[in-house]
Amino acid sequence: MELQGKIIAVLPERSGVSARGEWKTQDYVIETHDAYPKKMVFNVFGADRISRFNIQAGQEVTVSFDIDAHEYQGRWYNSIRAFDVRQVDPASVGMQPGVVAGSAFGPAPEVAAPAATPAQPAAPVEDKVDDLPF
Repeated sequence: MELQGKIIAVLPERSGVSARGEWKTQDYVIETHDAYPKKMVFNVFGADRISRFNIQAGQEVTVSFDIDAHEYQGRWYNSIRAFDVRQVDPASVGMQPGVVAGSAFGPAPEVAAPAATPAQPAAPVEDKVDDLPF
């Protein structure tokens, strides 16, 4: 899924050591540009991705993410992990045809325009009385 918006918070980086070695993770908060803006916290896992994406507060970005849930001691928790973050030109926000800002469904499918046809003579106009009130 994808979501476009502005980064409004960069939360502190966390790190640790597991059986597989050292790990780093960082959370970010994005806000959409809808009529009623929504906020979402997403996570970037791995020092290489954190440095490659270089996410800063105030940036306009498109986040590609996966949603998953896990159970811990009888309670369920959601996890929103970003696998790609691309910066967007702030001047183009809401200007892209077929893309709804903040849409989690991605761009709308393009519809092919009908092919041009040779001009045909207009159908004859019949003089009928239209008895409809509208």
